[in-house]
Order: sequence, then C-alpha cells, then structure tokens
Amino acid sequence: MPGAMLGASGSLLPRRARMLCIRMLDRVRPFHPLAFVLALVFLAGCMIAHARELQPLEIASKNGVHTFAIELALTDEEQARGLMFRRELPEGQGMLFDFGDEGVREFWMKNTYIPLDMIFIRGDGRIAKIAEHTVPLSEARVSSDRPVRAVLEVIAGTSRKLGIAAGDSVSHAIFSRR
Repeated sequence: MPGAMLGASGSLLPRRARMLCIRMLDRVRPFHPLAFVLALVFLAGCMIAHARELQPLEIASKNGVHTFAIELALTDEEQARGLMFRRELPEGQGMLFDFGDEGVREFWMKNTYIPLDMIFIRGDGRIAKIAEHTVPLSEARVSSDRPVRAVLEVIAGTSRKLGIAAGDSVSHAIFSRR
C-alpha cells in the first residue's frame, strides 16, 4: 500500500510552504533590505508554527507512562513520505500514521535512513504488534498482520528500553476507549 510507506523530508516546513517562502524572499530581496529582513522574520514564524504541530502521545507500559512528542501523518502524501530521507529522529519523538479506520497495514523502509520501531495500534488504543529495529533502506514489507488503525514510528530500541509491549495502552485523541 503506497500510502503507508515510510518517510518525510526532514525539513521543518512542508515542501509547498518552503517553496512559497523562497519565492517570497526572491521577490522582496531586490527592493529594500528591511523588506528582506521582515520576510526572514515571517519565515522564522512559519518554522516555529510548524514545529508547534508536535502533539503529545502517551503509552502506559508495565514500567510506567511514557510521553512522546509526535508528528501526525493524516494525508496520503504525509503517509507516503513519513520519515523518509531524515538522518535523525530525536529520542522521545515519533510519527503517528492515522488511517482513520482499521485494516491490515504494510510499511517498508525504502529511503528511510533511521532504524525504527513500528508500533501497530488498534482503534481502541491497544498495541497489537511491535516491529523492532526495522532495517534502514530495506524494501521488505513490515505488516501489522492484523487490523490496526494507526502506526507509531519511534527510534529503534525505544520499545525494549521503555518496556513497551503488545497489549499496552496508547492515549491520543484519535483513539476511542470501548
């Protein structure tokens, strides 16, 4: 399923917003130095606003509650790009792919340079499966094997280090409690 393949640009701004800011800077540069400075301030504001899109997600494991700052991948484009081309992912951060409904999901690591743990999550917020230490740049399919609503990608080793396991509970606004 192409919409579920891993990856993301690694930039603080989506490509479309970056291109808009670059075009704006190119237009104001010849006019006045103050206009150029104001455009740079606007660009910095765009970057800060985008960085604020990180959302908290909690996982309750046998070792306690672990909080992550996650990016949410909702659109087909965001899900297709995922964490592709990034060279690092800070500990405690991740990307949550929300598919909106439950189904068997398949991912791969093509163009993904970071080893990841993939945490497959049912619609009720329970972890169904964890694929630990996925291999960077691999085209091998990593499947949920059972219906899930979402997949959380975190840096490899996180699940084992924090004692996160199948059956643990994930708290985020997308998950319902039955």
